[in-house]
Amino acid sequence: LYNKNIYPPYAGGGGFIMNGALAKRLHKASETLELYPIDDVFLGMCLEILKVSPVGHEGFKTFGIVKNKNSKMNKEPCFYRSMLVVHKLLPPELLQMWDLV
Repeated sequence: LYNKNIYPPYAGGGGFIMNGALAKRLHKASETLELYPIDDVFLGMCLEILKVSPVGHEGFKTFGIVKNKNSKMNKEPCFYRSMLVVHKLLPPELLQMWDLV
């Protein structure tokens, strides 16, 4: 389905931040491509057309967070405060995180 050897850089899963002007440009770019079944990659394909490169941010924990179950750090609000997107937390863990923050 994809005619190149590697995917273009893309924002992986969960969330991303962009301004409204870029969203409008992405919408127009998306109309020039055939829809691709992997949404993250499709976003990367649109960004490639616009010559825009995604930039990583420490606050996006799309592969979950590394934490020691017995660590006092898990009860420390500052541990969570800088996170923007977090994957792989169970509902009780999410509730605990939001209570702390």
